[in-house]
Amino acid sequence: MVDAQHNVKKDKPVYRNIGLAQLVKYRLPWAGKVSILHRISGAVLFLLLPFILYLFDQSLASELSYQKFQAFTSNILVKIICLGLIWSFLHHFCAGIRYLLLDLEIGVEKSESNRSAIIVLIVGLALTAIVGLKLFDLY
Repeated sequence: MVDAQHNVKKDKPVYRNIGLAQLVKYRLPWAGKVSILHRISGAVLFLLLPFILYLFDQSLASELSYQKFQAFTSNILVKIICLGLIWSFLHHFCAGIRYLLLDLEIGVEKSESNRSAIIVLIVGLALTAIVGLKLFDLY
């Protein structure tokens, strides 16, 4: 009887914390990747909110400040930072809509959840590419 109980305990799955060294080799499902990126994009937007508000203020304060704003944002480094912010916003927005649908119990099946996660990644990157092309004056 002791052996039967011991076998039952052995068959249970073991969940362990993942260390940083194991993180590189760990395969997350698409939904997990979107979840992590959603958190990262939200944190980036929150941490860079003063920068966003500064840019917004400079663009609206006066004609002179708008000219300074244009000169400042013409720098390639600032454009790359803005592109990162644009991706953060668009990904966070798209993933947020996905989570609202999941809260309504739409797309909660594993296959549907994977599909919606991939759609969020593709749509977020496509919208970022479109806005990025405009940001870098390519159209």
